[in-house]
Amino acid sequence: MAYTYLITGATSDVGRALIERLLRTAPDSLVLAQGCGDLPKLDALCAEFAGRIRTFDADLSDRAKVDAFVQQLQDAPAPTHFIHLPALPVVNTKFKAFDQARFDLDMEIEIHSAVRILRAILPAMTKAKFGRVLFIQTSYTIGCPPKNTAAYVMAKSTIGGLVKSLAVEYAKFGVTVNCVAPSMMETNFLKDTPDLIVQAAAADNPMGRNARPGDVVPAMAFLLSEEAGFITGVTLPITGGSAIV
Repeated sequence: MAYTYLITGATSDVGRALIERLLRTAPDSLVLAQGCGDLPKLDALCAEFAGRIRTFDADLSDRAKVDAFVQQLQDAPAPTHFIHLPALPVVNTKFKAFDQARFDLDMEIEIHSAVRILRAILPAMTKAKFGRVLFIQTSYTIGCPPKNTAAYVMAKSTIGGLVKSLAVEYAKFGVTVNCVAPSMMETNFLKDTPDLIVQAAAADNPMGRNARPGDVVPAMAFLLSEEAGFITGVTLPITGGSAIV
């Protein structure tokens, strides 16, 4: 079956690793890849998989621009899969210094854009009786989160609620909705996180290191596969044992 993967946040470290994995294992598939001012990060993949990646430069923090992006998607094959990856980097701050404007921006990028996109693409998945929707959450929503991460944990917890609700509503149509929840992952996403915090997280992990995209992408690929058709509404921890459910 020829799949069409719509990946938002495709220019991220995880997004690029996922694109490579999917296109190597599904030769007839197409990726619709969204970035925001950073599409050159996809140049190498576009060259390697010529004609199989269509790129879109869209600002997911602006609702009008999200709607314009959705309109552009009407000229592409209907997505069979939707993977939503974008988020602002974690900023460790005490709640008394809560940055309301930054939190609102992150909610636009992580939540409101996803809702607008899903409202546009779920009808076709429903009609086809097949679809895969996948989000990236965080192990911080499992058990006790670290201090000074209120904004990040709130946004990611909202994703968890959306996933559970959609999973129940769309299961009868063959559409699954799931999350992966990595522990701290060493990517560009940590650029605003002090090295001491990153090093401490690695030392505290039972495996003695932080997660990497190569640890997370295979699990994502499985949840996106036909074999995972009876798995929906789950948040899969990928934590090296640092968060266990």
